[in-house]
Amino acid sequence: MTPRHYSMRGKPTNTPLALYDKWLMGTFVTLLIIGLMMVASSSVMISTKFYANPFHFLLHQLCYLFVGLIAALIVMRVDSSLWEKWSGVFLLVSLTMLMLVLIPGIGRSVNGSRRWISLGIMSIQVSEIIKLTMIFYVSGYLVRQGDKVTKSLLGFIKPMFILGIVAILLLLEPDFGATVVITSTVMALLFLAGVRLRYYIGLLLLIGGAFAFLAVSTPYRVARLTAFLDPWADQYKTGYQLTQSLIAFGRGGWSGVGLGESVQKLFYLPESHTDFLFAVLAEELGLIGILFVLILYSILVARGLMIGSIAHAQSRLFASYTAYGITFWLGLQAAINMGVNAGLLPTKGLTLPLLSYGGASLIINCIAVALLLRIDHENRWHALGLSV
Repeated sequence: MTPRHYSMRGKPTNTPLALYDKWLMGTFVTLLIIGLMMVASSSVMISTKFYANPFHFLLHQLCYLFVGLIAALIVMRVDSSLWEKWSGVFLLVSLTMLMLVLIPGIGRSVNGSRRWISLGIMSIQVSEIIKLTMIFYVSGYLVRQGDKVTKSLLGFIKPMFILGIVAILLLLEPDFGATVVITSTVMALLFLAGVRLRYYIGLLLLIGGAFAFLAVSTPYRVARLTAFLDPWADQYKTGYQLTQSLIAFGRGGWSGVGLGESVQKLFYLPESHTDFLFAVLAEELGLIGILFVLILYSILVARGLMIGSIAHAQSRLFASYTAYGITFWLGLQAAINMGVNAGLLPTKGLTLPLLSYGGASLIINCIAVALLLRIDHENRWHALGLSV
């Protein structure tokens, strides 16, 4: 007798039950492949000049990817309830690391920002870790204190206090981009939890005013804002990076100049393998390549929201909030990075998830997608009434 299978909603179907979301997994793998391809292409000249090896950054990225995939496989075997149980501990460790990174001799400074803790063979960018641990903490808090958050001002203020501490520590590095992403993600989760609209609007106005003040409080941020509004006014100084990025987009046209044929990566465009990798992709693969990457990120966001929705329908609130938080974080960061590259947003130090060069970023992104796959896996088994 052939065993019957069931859909995610518990209805009978003749299609065998998949263990994981195939669309999400396929999108994840495709983005990783494109990322390796573009890191190799965009970094070949800088690797040759500084390390006498055209594949220096590619080899490092492959090592980071190996670690990230091992971590992802481990995460996919761990029940999501464990992250809820230890969310407070993870947050405490992350906050400690955020404080340690500010101490000279422990934190490593690059381009005037102290964001990394050096471990010898590699450096950890703590802001990447805190993005994930804040999602765990807020998701767990919303499960434990859901009624207080929606009905009491004090219940609403408590997570804002933790967010304030995180934001201050990040701004001391300084890392304005990570602060925006984390704050926006937390606000999105509070909105989904059903916080009272007057509290939410009041906090939005307060945060918006604070970000506006921070944006004009230091000369380098003012320079970034003015360069973003009119980069060609000072194209050889404050507007240099953005104008070079726009030139890359212009050269790409419909189908691009060809993989490996970028001119802007030849020391014209700074950070071409990290923050501005998308500009090199636009130059080499053109509008077709841009649209393909946009479609991939759209699929990732759509599947992540679907996973969160199913978990919520099954009353698995921590898993649901975690899925929503991860999806919003990855989608927002990708949108900001691409917007910066295209001259639609002010320049920020944010990588393109799963594509840009960077050890901590790639590893944490792999873990984040693995969490989505794990939650989806639990959704499927829960729909059958089985334990995972």
